[in-house]
Amino acid sequence: MSEHPADWYPDPTQRHELRYWDGTAWTDHVSNQGVAGHDLVSTTDVGPATTRMDRLDAGLTLGDEGKSETINTQLTGTGRKGIGLTGPVAGGGGGILTEPILIVNQKAKLIELNNQYSVFDQHGNQVAAVNQVGQSATKKVLRLVSSFDQFMTHQLQVTDPSGRVLLQITRPRKVIKSTVIVSDGDGRELGRVVQQNMIGKINFGLESDGHQLGAIKAENWRAWNFRIEDTAGNEIARITKTWEGLAKTMFTTADNYVLQIQARPSEPLNSLVVASALSIDTALKQDSRGFG
Repeated sequence: MSEHPADWYPDPTQRHELRYWDGTAWTDHVSNQGVAGHDLVSTTDVGPATTRMDRLDAGLTLGDEGKSETINTQLTGTGRKGIGLTGPVAGGGGGILTEPILIVNQKAKLIELNNQYSVFDQHGNQVAAVNQVGQSATKKVLRLVSSFDQFMTHQLQVTDPSGRVLLQITRPRKVIKSTVIVSDGDGRELGRVVQQNMIGKINFGLESDGHQLGAIKAENWRAWNFRIEDTAGNEIARITKTWEGLAKTMFTTADNYVLQIQARPSEPLNSLVVASALSIDTALKQDSRGFG
């Protein structure tokens, strides 16, 4: 059974933007662009309520972000459309901590109160979902009417398709620079992603137990692409932002990224690299279209 608290979530019937979950079942209360309404819901619409909510927890309700042509363009396209991949990359074990390529696509919404991402492997199989959790009603209102929520604490949960929590990502409230705390599924801290500068190309340190394990370096001031290095300065991974399309760029806040890992590092650096790609938008950026 789902442990999701009562709150507004994406409508599983896909007839509305949001539908209210009372902690046990979906209700008839819906919302579209902030306007409340009523729409009867039945098991015919969504199946057994708890089963459907568990599927939503696992991020299995897909929109354009999961279409095979979208993923293919991100992998084989060139320029801002994709990474120019010419063929499958060898290796991978079917999970976010083993696959050599991860496609991170944000669920597009006209009004975004909770960030949600679907994560796919290079073959288009969903391997994980990222959901923002712990959003209070106050935070949602601030997010709706202002950008002040970027200075507040943000939490992300990374789950596999069965709903098991793999990683937990927390960005405590910030004043100027961001710090991201990465924990395992049981809440044990693995390390931190620490912003190093505010001017010029943004850089982050990858740290654990006070030791520097690597770094993330933006390759331009707009931070479209990021180079991830070990302590010797060798590139071990790369994050590339791919163009989400004209309609999404103009009318939504959706962002899409591809993570390429040349060689899997040992833990905890491996988890920090993956967490960086999964949180690059929500936890590290937290503004409308830029970075910082």
